[in-house]
This record gives sequence, structure tokens and C-alpha cells, in this order.
Amino acid sequence: MTNDMVRVAVVGAAGAFGMKHLDALANIPDAQVTVVSGTRPGPTREVAEKYGVSTAVVGLDAVLERDDVDAVILATPTGLHAAQTQAVLAAGKHVQVEIPVADSLADAEATLAAAEASNRVAMVGHTRRFNPSHQLVHERIAAGEFAVQQMDVQTYFFRRSNTNAKGEPRSWTDHLLWHHAAHTVDLFAYQAGRIVQANAIRGPIHPELGIAMDMSVQLKSETGALCTLSLSFNNEGPFGTFFRYIGDTATYVARYDDLFNGAEEQLDVSHVAVSMNGIELQDREFVSAIREGREPNSSIRQVIDCYRVLGQLEDQLS
Repeated sequence: MTNDMVRVAVVGAAGAFGMKHLDALANIPDAQVTVVSGTRPGPTREVAEKYGVSTAVVGLDAVLERDDVDAVILATPTGLHAAQTQAVLAAGKHVQVEIPVADSLADAEATLAAAEASNRVAMVGHTRRFNPSHQLVHERIAAGEFAVQQMDVQTYFFRRSNTNAKGEPRSWTDHLLWHHAAHTVDLFAYQAGRIVQANAIRGPIHPELGIAMDMSVQLKSETGALCTLSLSFNNEGPFGTFFRYIGDTATYVARYDDLFNGAEEQLDVSHVAVSMNGIELQDREFVSAIREGREPNSSIRQVIDCYRVLGQLEDQLS
């Protein structure tokens, strides 16, 4: 670090989430994006120009050999996450990898081992921990004002072709279990306690994409709370993930950074954190943990149980 500034490289910068991180980092005074990286020189240079970043490179290796990078944010295809996270740590740099940390339990465990062998911050982008909506619920749980009895969650997209959040063609295939279910599995444990029972069923495998387009997951935590998660890539209509918390004292409905009560009246969450943007709050935690030399919320160690549950569910499904 230079003058307490954390120098950050964003890898996968031209993708939908790479640009979300660049937007977020622009609002963090003690972060400086020194490098952006992508797979194609043209789009990567365009992103560098848009965000005023001086250096655009191709590939991860070109980032890791630089001495003006303290930390790397990986917004790359899921199948690369584990190996790239391990490579960043081996290069002696801090890392935040987009969810999921891996698409298999073996790779997740190997990445945890690499993180624990290093003295660097190793964080996973479990954004739901940082959305102001879920933060408010978490605060009320911690204060003993609310206990989750049940969570009902819908994760719906219309993705019968291989496109990303910007509607552009993808070079890799998304996954309901290892990506989208990971958000809810981790959040449920974060809000309701360690998961002690997990079940899953899936619909037909898509003939071209090779993945299940519909899935249902049921979870139970050590507190007795239940979670029912419905996932689909076939849904036409509003897309995203919507959470209903049914508790002992209230009902809450969370839609990304916004929170409503059971009567669909919006609640003010502007006081919860310094931003209303969950990804910015996630990136602020990453930068703060580096500067303060501490473990971040959503470290690989903290989220590994999520991937152990996903591994159990994959075994059931196969």
C-alpha cells in the first residue's frame, strides 16, 4: 500500500460485475484502481478509459507480476474462481473473488487451505451479507428483537440462452446450485444459524446448456428455522432474488438493498450503512480489512460451510 491507499486491480473488468465493482470503488476514498484486466484488449481499454484507470492488461498473470497492485477483485467466470484465487494468494496479494469461491467442494476446500496458509485477506462476494436490507434484519437478530422462523426465497431469471446480466453472450455457463443457491444458503446460516439438514430436487437438464433450469432447495438450521428456496432460469417477469423473512415478531421482505414489512410498506434502511449499495459496502469491507489487518466479513473461512452444504446437495442431485 502507498499512503494508506489500497491499490486494486479488477480482473474481468468489462463484464457486468466488473463494472459494478469499478462503480463501487470510485466511491471508496482509500481505494485506487491501478489496473483493469480482461480477455479482450479492445473492451478492456474502453473500460480503463471510462473509469480513468491508467493501465489495461490482458489476463491474470499480467496483473500478478505488477508491483502497483496490493489487492485483486476477481469478476471472472465461475470455473476460474478457485484456481485464480489461489494464484492471487500465491503472488502475495489480497483477493476478493465474486461468488462462488468454487464450483466444487474439493476446489472450495483447496482454496480455503491456500487462504489459511497465507497472511492475506481472502474474501468472497457474498453480497447478501452487505445489502442494507439484510444488514437491518441481522442487527435485529443480534439484538434479540427478531428470530427467523422461516425464510421463503425465490431466485428467478429468464436465461434460456447463455447470456450475462447485461444480456451479452457468455463464454461459460451459469449454475443454479453453485452460484445462485450459494447466496441463499450462506445468508440463511448467517441469519438463522448453522445448517443441519439440506435437501434438493431439480428439473430436467437443458439439452444445450447442460444444466438444470429449475431447482428446489429446503434447509433447516440448528435453531429449527426453515428455508425454502425456489430457483429457475425459465421465469418470465421480474428477475432476481426476493427474500421473505417470517419471524417471531415481524415479517420482512428484502429485494436487494430495499426492505419492506409484511404489509409491503417500505422501511427506511438509509441509516444502516454509509451506502445503499450492497456491492459498494462489500468492497468497503474488503478495503477496510486490508488496511486494518483483520479478517473480513465473508472471508473464505466464514463462508466455507455454505460450500459444504452445496457439496451435500450436489451429491443428492447426482
